[in-house]
Amino acid sequence: MYYVVYGLLYTLSLLPLRVLYIFSDIAYAIIYYITKYRKDVVLSNLKIAFPEKTDKERIRIAKDFYKNFTDTFIESIKLISASKKQIEKRSDGDFELLNSLIAKGRNIHIMLGHQFNWEFANLLYANHLSIPFVGVYMPISNKILDKIFFNMRSRYGTILIPATNFRNQMHSVFTKQYILGLAADQNPGGADLGYWMNFFNKPVPFIKGPGKGAVKNNTAVVFVGFRKIKRGHYEYKATLLAENGVEHTPEELTVLYRNALEETIKKDSPNYLWSHRRWKWVWKDEYQKYWVE
Repeated sequence: MYYVVYGLLYTLSLLPLRVLYIFSDIAYAIIYYITKYRKDVVLSNLKIAFPEKTDKERIRIAKDFYKNFTDTFIESIKLISASKKQIEKRSDGDFELLNSLIAKGRNIHIMLGHQFNWEFANLLYANHLSIPFVGVYMPISNKILDKIFFNMRSRYGTILIPATNFRNQMHSVFTKQYILGLAADQNPGGADLGYWMNFFNKPVPFIKGPGKGAVKNNTAVVFVGFRKIKRGHYEYKATLLAENGVEHTPEELTVLYRNALEETIKKDSPNYLWSHRRWKWVWKDEYQKYWVE
């Protein structure tokens, strides 16, 4: 069954993107107008993040988000067969900062947000970094699709570690110089397990792991922001948050990350995963002891 599904997706990926985007347009119409997939969550999130905008403006952002959402899925299928030349043509990044840190012998934590298109980013950076990129990912429940996307994501040398088995596998990977990518805007497992701070002016807990790991292992910390230039074309910008993690507290690094993420989202608002329940946990006075600002 794997080869049947892979064969179908590979064949589909050979179509030009302009043709594949027809499927994306159809999917957008279905999930926005018919099934209304998480539409209440998206609009609620946008109202929290942009209270100064009108309902009409927030609906425009929501529509553009859903278009980016479906485009990302279609573009991911295209990447199953896309060549390095095609990837380079549609994505642009700055690699000087990261490779200069690597040349100094530094280990690096890259803190990312859930921005589109992370699949392009993975393959682009894997082609330009002088050491393998380590990515933590959430396995797809369908084992066939999980294997297909695992092979696609790792074909240029990316070392993938499932989030569900990170603790068991990380030690074997970190025995030599590494560069680790972490989506640091995940919700913690409980409201009392994160660093609480404002995110777009509303309290939210951020996971502790990325900041604590950077301090413990004294890694450099870099934020990579994503921007959609136009349909099918992306730009990635690396910003140094700290060259020596040990010189900061985990809380300080998390605040720096929060600031960089907010700034990037404001510049390209539809390009963030607004269907993600970022404000899942409701603030209570008892969480004041976890406040870091």
